[in-house]
Amino acid sequence: MSGPAQGATTVIEVGGERPYRVRIGHDLSGDLPELLPGAAQVAVLFAGPVAARADAVARALAAVGVAPLLMEVPDAEAGKTVAVAASCWDRLGAAGFTRVDAVVGVGGGAVTDLAGYVAACWLRGVRWVPVSTSLLGMVDAAVGGKTGVNVAAGKNLVGAFHPPAGVLCDLTALATLPADDLRAGLAEVVKCGFIADPAILDLVEAAPAAALAVGGPAQRELITRAIQVKANVVGADLRESGLREILNYGHTLAHAIERREGYRWRHGDAVAVGLVFAAALGRLDGRLDEATARRHRDVLAALGLPVSYPAAAWPALRASMSVDKKARAGTLRFVVLDGLAKPATLAGPAEELLAAAYREVAR
Repeated sequence: MSGPAQGATTVIEVGGERPYRVRIGHDLSGDLPELLPGAAQVAVLFAGPVAARADAVARALAAVGVAPLLMEVPDAEAGKTVAVAASCWDRLGAAGFTRVDAVVGVGGGAVTDLAGYVAACWLRGVRWVPVSTSLLGMVDAAVGGKTGVNVAAGKNLVGAFHPPAGVLCDLTALATLPADDLRAGLAEVVKCGFIADPAILDLVEAAPAAALAVGGPAQRELITRAIQVKANVVGADLRESGLREILNYGHTLAHAIERREGYRWRHGDAVAVGLVFAAALGRLDGRLDEATARRHRDVLAALGLPVSYPAAAWPALRASMSVDKKARAGTLRFVVLDGLAKPATLAGPAEELLAAAYREVAR
């Protein structure tokens, strides 16, 4: 994959029943109005750390005669609640939002998840656009049309499939992203390498520092490849009826870790641990070769991502996994690998197998 020029915009098509485009580039606020033709008002949801980006979006809308309604919401997972969504709906009602109007989420994955859910429910569905400003948001939450909030029972258990009108991945914003957040976002990129595009793993192994270098060609290629993987999958399966489940590789344990940590752990950090667990599960079940299983730990560790979690946490994690979205009729189902880039499903694994896999993660 040849790299685009620094100022160029890369466009990735997402197919399916409601196709749209993902634009990857720099300073993309000016692209927003053309994605929402006919809108009279646009609600701009954002969290405090990206207020300047939200203001730029509001100015771009106002410049073409669209009235922006800025809505600041709590940062990160604290904003992904039914109560916060309800407060947004109250403001939409007060502003007289109609079906021609739209919602924009500016920020990381939590804000765009919330914005999409607010849009999905208002008048049973209005247009929305995620303007993603975090690496994790770009490669994960912004693409795919899955929107939602967290509840006491678990993460993302309340939501809707509601594809956006388009996606803007603003690489300029990565320059101000905290290093730990940038690193955590790469866990989802690595996941895409193991389930579908091994070239991602080769790039990381060849130069881990380049993967972490903001603005560099290696990082942009990694982001583009990961988005292409997700676009291919969600274009074929919007509603997670089959193929899309492979995007949950490593996520069953990851979501349990996040819940135990009260969502104070970064999602990507939890996914990194979850990937090591899933690799161990596949290897112990006789599906995955030892070298590929070990490669999970090596690639993630090379990026400085966590690859272990406390041994004493297992009972709580195991209980939490029982409410995972992939479970069917009380039976746990895990995404595993039958080989590199060969994802499969493991249903109803024995408790001894689960515990043995966790021992390879435990510290």
